[in-house]
Amino acid sequence: MTTSFEDRLNQILPRLASADVLDNRGAGGEIGFWVFDYPPEHEMQMRSWLSEVIEPGLRRLKPGLRFATVDLFETVIALLEERGLLSKAFEMQLKQGDEAVLKSLRSVLKEDRLAARMVEKIGVAELELLIFKGVGAVYPMLRTHTLLSALHPHMRDTPLLMLYPGRYDGQSLRLFSKLTDDNYYRAFSLVT
Repeated sequence: MTTSFEDRLNQILPRLASADVLDNRGAGGEIGFWVFDYPPEHEMQMRSWLSEVIEPGLRRLKPGLRFATVDLFETVIALLEERGLLSKAFEMQLKQGDEAVLKSLRSVLKEDRLAARMVEKIGVAELELLIFKGVGAVYPMLRTHTLLSALHPHMRDTPLLMLYPGRYDGQSLRLFSKLTDDNYYRAFSLVT
C-alpha cells in the first residue's frame, strides 16, 4: 500500500514539532538532517503547504520556536548580486553557454564556503530548526549532497529539514526522481 502525497504532507507538521526532530532524538547520534522527498510535479503544492500550513503550524504548535526557511536559489542569487556577478553570469551564459557559466561560478559557489556564509548570515546558532527549499531551482549550480556535507560541522544541535523534489532512499538523492547525485547517507527521511 502506498501513502498518498497528501497523507505524507499531513505528517510533516507533527513530525517537525516532535521531540525526535527538534531535540535530535531518534537520529542515531547523528546531527538531525531530515529530508522530505516529494514528486517534482507537486512543487507548487509543496510551496503552498510550506507557507500556508507548515510555517504557521509550527508557530502555533511551538510558540517561540526559532526557525528559518531558506530558499537556496534566492540565497545563490543574492550572493551573486552582492558580488556583482549576476549580470556578468547572464552575459557569459548568452555568449559562451551554460557549461562556461557553471564552470565560472564553481569557485564562487563552493559548497563549503557557501555553507559557512549561510550559517553566519542566517544565524544558525540562534535557531532551533532550519528548513531548506528551492533545491530544484538551484540545480545545477549547487549539489545538495555536497552542501549538506559542508553544513555538518556548522549545524551543531540545530536540526535541518530539506524539502527535496525527487527521491531519497536513505542513501542517495535522485533530484527530480531522475538525476542521481552522489550517495548521501547521513540524513533521515522525515516521513515515509
